[in-house]
Amino acid sequence: MDTQRLILFMLFTFSTFFLLDAWQKDSRPPATVPAAAVPAGTPSASPVPSASQPLATSPSATAPVVSGELQKGQQVRVQTDTFIAVIDTAGGDLRHLELLGQRDTLDKKKNFALLEFQPERTYIAQSGLIGNDLPNHRTVYTASEREVKLPDGTNTIAVRLSAVTASGVNVTKIYGFHRNSYVIDVSYEIDNKSAAPIHADSYFQLVRDGKPPVGDSAMLPTYTGIAVYTDKEKFQKVAFTDVDKGKVSYPKKSNDGWIAMLQHYFLSAWLPPNNVPREFYTRHLDNGLYSAGVILPVGNVDAGASAKITVPLYAGPQEGENLANLAPGLDLTIDYGWLTIIAKPLFWYLQWLHQWVSNWGLAIIILTVTLKAVFYPLSAASYRSMARMRVLAPRLQKLKDQYGSDRQRMNQAMMELYKTEKINPLGGCLPVVVQIPVFIALYWVLLASVELRHAPFILWIDDLSVADPYFVLPILMGATMIFQTYLNPVPPDPVQAKIMKIMPIAFSVMFFFFPAGLVLYWLVNNILSIAQQWQITHAMEHATPAHGK
Repeated sequence: MDTQRLILFMLFTFSTFFLLDAWQKDSRPPATVPAAAVPAGTPSASPVPSASQPLATSPSATAPVVSGELQKGQQVRVQTDTFIAVIDTAGGDLRHLELLGQRDTLDKKKNFALLEFQPERTYIAQSGLIGNDLPNHRTVYTASEREVKLPDGTNTIAVRLSAVTASGVNVTKIYGFHRNSYVIDVSYEIDNKSAAPIHADSYFQLVRDGKPPVGDSAMLPTYTGIAVYTDKEKFQKVAFTDVDKGKVSYPKKSNDGWIAMLQHYFLSAWLPPNNVPREFYTRHLDNGLYSAGVILPVGNVDAGASAKITVPLYAGPQEGENLANLAPGLDLTIDYGWLTIIAKPLFWYLQWLHQWVSNWGLAIIILTVTLKAVFYPLSAASYRSMARMRVLAPRLQKLKDQYGSDRQRMNQAMMELYKTEKINPLGGCLPVVVQIPVFIALYWVLLASVELRHAPFILWIDDLSVADPYFVLPILMGATMIFQTYLNPVPPDPVQAKIMKIMPIAFSVMFFFFPAGLVLYWLVNNILSIAQQWQITHAMEHATPAHGK
């Protein structure tokens, strides 16, 4: 298939791809959800979540509505080999979380902060208890330590925050950090020293603004929003716009599943154990904030008795193998689009190559060569069809000169010529169409894989996940596309011929904004295609046509 067809097919494919992605976010029936907190400096009503209906085996519980600003208390700084975390005693919130293994998007000298509580950005993890005036995210806890560090030779540390209710119920909120892990265990220990039994439910929520993460490209937008998973309904995205409209359809109650906040490369997710009743909720708050959480029963606690509940929080990169081992469906948060069935094997192979060459750029080149070899027979068929059309170009031009403006007779004559020479003018289309899903799948692999984030290649390309800073690769790729046009048959229409010469340049400009890894793939693929096409075209042009000229 000639370059103009390829370009038109690619433009059509990209348009279809983005339309399908938007279609997946269509309207859903409204749902009533509980509310969450707003950040400091934002005066607004902020109710504590409530179990609006019984939780399977749990009685209904309603927490008091508390208005006002989210307060700031003392800060507890925690450092492990994975995190630098800041816990605020006001609510016991996790309000800052740096990932020591990831660099900041814009300043690579800094650690990447997934959770933050700043005037320009809010993304925090909250939790609390419901019922009997038990502590919630408005309660001020006390902490015995202000600095906690994971000692050498120790695999876990715990940060304990304490609160006592007016009736004498002692509650301890515990953060458990683990060596070499992005999982934080958040627990509540309830010691009922009052004279009466109590009933408690718990809630665990994530609160963040609706802004895309810093550095997110408008040209290549990625999903930022909520996700819910249950074994019955599987993985569902809940876009912030759907929450705004009350058009959400995720299952509210289940005995399994998790809820998460997603953004490009990273996520945070509450991962309650299975076989425990739970209620999921989402809510649009004031000042552009959103909450997503889960309510779990703690149960009845008799006077003099105690109870405990623990829910793990994952806060880290979207690394497929690790996520799959943590919870069913958690690896689906890596957005490979609707061609996941192709994208996953491509990534597995790319990752395997990286283990051998230790360079993601080289791995992409080898992957490209491999795909080119796999599709060699299809490509050869396409280029042979193009070469035949190129050989026939002078005779097609002669027909055009012969019939002038009589397009009907000219088309009839062209069809007869194709039939005589046994040429299918669309013979080059199918091979390329077959390869387009692979290209789209690879596009998502290179765009969504956190392993390629800040991955260097050579010289000036120090991050394959972002655009080439000097546009060298896109310019080279554009040059190869222009060169390919000279290997293709010249369209008989002069206007079309001019358009087809301009389109490779316009199309290559799009790649100025694409990740360097994707442009590298396309450049290597073009070079290999040119070599294959030139060899086939050269051979056929020196062959004797079956019926002469």
